[in-house]
Amino acid sequence: MVTPQYCAAIDLGATSGRVILGQWKSNKLTLKEAHRFSNHFDTIGGHDYWNIGALWNEVLTGIKKATQLLPKSAKLHSVGVDTWGVDYVLLNDDGRLVFPVHAYRDLRTQPGLKHLKQTRAAASRIFAATGVPPVFYNTSLQLEETIQNCPSITDLASRCLFLPDYFNYLLSGRMENEFSISSTSQLLDVNTKDWSRTALDYFRVPPHWFSKPVFSGTRLGGLSKAIIADSVALKKTVVIAVPGHDTACAYDAMPAHPEGSDLFISSGTWSLVGFESPEPLLGEEAVVAGLSNERRGNGGYRPLKNVIGLWLLEGIMKDFSSRPTSDEAWAKLIKSAEQLSAPKQLLDVADPSFTNPISMKKAIDLQLTKRRLIAPKNLAGYTRLICDSLGKGHADAKALFERLTGRKFKRILMVGGGSRNRLLCQATANAAGIPVISFNLEGTAVGNIASQLIASKAVKDLATFRRLLGKTLDQTTYTPLG
Repeated sequence: MVTPQYCAAIDLGATSGRVILGQWKSNKLTLKEAHRFSNHFDTIGGHDYWNIGALWNEVLTGIKKATQLLPKSAKLHSVGVDTWGVDYVLLNDDGRLVFPVHAYRDLRTQPGLKHLKQTRAAASRIFAATGVPPVFYNTSLQLEETIQNCPSITDLASRCLFLPDYFNYLLSGRMENEFSISSTSQLLDVNTKDWSRTALDYFRVPPHWFSKPVFSGTRLGGLSKAIIADSVALKKTVVIAVPGHDTACAYDAMPAHPEGSDLFISSGTWSLVGFESPEPLLGEEAVVAGLSNERRGNGGYRPLKNVIGLWLLEGIMKDFSSRPTSDEAWAKLIKSAEQLSAPKQLLDVADPSFTNPISMKKAIDLQLTKRRLIAPKNLAGYTRLICDSLGKGHADAKALFERLTGRKFKRILMVGGGSRNRLLCQATANAAGIPVISFNLEGTAVGNIASQLIASKAVKDLATFRRLLGKTLDQTTYTPLG
């Protein structure tokens, strides 16, 4: 009789989090949602902060609920944590927080970003060193601002951990910087597997705040005694460093073709459009296009383009009292939007005014007014405009990658919240001119669990996991129309 293995994925997103229990048995993965909760940042005194204590309590609640879903006498083999990118904590020698945890949408980095962009030689040098473009949310700019305005922090802090690293530390007591999440910082060397001294020096970040990054699959140790308490199911649970960046997990979960002809989209608050590569994508055009050479958990490369995603749709909902509050209402809204004529002019989704507006509707209307375009009449109209505009943004990223690499992508694989949006998937297929395959897949949680299974030798490698998973997935193919 085959003994199942149980793993828990702690998957924390910028707007929601969940703990998913995975069962691996007979080469098949079965998922059960143990706990889901909302997440948001709070604005205090003009700055944005995460409630890190509340997130930690949700994690503990999720682990407890996951054990309650286990069959009688079953044990939880492992847990792994992934989160959104770039954000971090600063700790002292005792592992205590010594600075508030800022949210990446805080505008405090704008002066540093402006200075870096205006100094083209420095911007090019940093991109050549890290493969990551200057963007307002980069950890590098966040740390630079903190050190400039709170210089005593260099005396107080001794370690910088990214959010998944911090939760791994709270779970296991071991401080490590995981590789994929480290690559979102604009501080990792693009040509090696360690930190960039060029970037650290430019942003004046103390090198001793970081340890050499570990690859995903590293076993960090057992759960702390306080977490185990009297739970028999947790006594031998191992904390595994999975790809800490949720996008890296989502990419790992997709059953890509081994020949490398698939383009990936992880569609959530952001649309992360990219592909897997044995080498980075560098050069002046890559700099101008804002391409980011993020890294996979195993050390490989994941060149991608950040396209604003469902943030636009989430934002516009706040401006309408008629916004959907159930799956049925969402389906009705999408159907209404589908029945409208395609807009003749689309939004410029790269407009920085969409970053964190007080009103998304006002931000969209202002762009349309400046371009002498008529704003939609209702929520369905805005939904159609946003989805078609995002589809064009996805297609533009595809065309850019093909031009820079000489590759021809044959399919687009999509996971995340946007993969369940028919209108967005079809708009992407239409604009890109190739099929979009949408998977009924909890992408980040599945990629998280895949890393745990590989680390424990329950699965040989990622290629094997993708092949086995692909046999069981429900998928929908959207072919280009018109």
